Amino acid sequence: MAATKKRTALRTGLLVLGMAMAVAANSAIAAEPDKSIDADVNLTPQETAEKEARKACKVDICKALHAKDASGDIACHVIKSWRKEQLVKLVGKLKVTWPYDGAQCSMQLSVKRDDLVRAMTEPKVEIEFQKHTVTCTIASEKKGATDFKFDLTPKVTFENGKATKARANWGKIEAPTLIKSAMWTATAADNTVNLLSSTIVTEVNDFVSRRCDEVKDQWAAQH
Repeated sequence: MAATKKRTALRTGLLVLGMAMAVAANSAIAAEPDKSIDADVNLTPQETAEKEARKACKVDICKALHAKDASGDIACHVIKSWRKEQLVKLVGKLKVTWPYDGAQCSMQLSVKRDDLVRAMTEPKVEIEFQKHTVTCTIASEKKGATDFKFDLTPKVTFENGKATKARANWGKIEAPTLIKSAMWTATAADNTVNLLSSTIVTEVNDFVSRRCDEVKDQWAAQH
């Protein structure tokens, strides 16, 4: 029974962390929605505004990555909202239920352009991104809104322009007891055995290639 509870807490914690990390694309890189989750969704004005803000951030990051623009820092306020039906699909992949309504996560993303250029140009380099605080709100008709936040300081190793190794490096968690317990179980496990390493590497490489290609006209025009 104890082992089952621990596995459930780990899955739930990883789900919450994965949802929140989506605003940072697991490595302080702006995220795009999961097409399998967001397919056939008519965006509200708020969701449209969030998407446009993430796109502007993505263009800025992709310009640094591919146009080798190393001057200054990139700063974006990244917000991502999920509807209940989207989260139900998301948690279904982990074979757990989603007992809440919608959710929203945000963070003030800050990344040095020089780090992104080094990631793309040096034969092998380990980049430790700045510490970021992710803040989330989960809605519930029965319990009202639940707020929580946590820190992460991602570290990614690049070889010849591709991510090969990564760590999330989870830090301080501020959350109600039940969510904090699940998140603590997940973050402790990930910090110890690096459960999310392959996910982070995949997300980073997908962003650098496919997702940057989606906005190539915009970042190339700024070069």
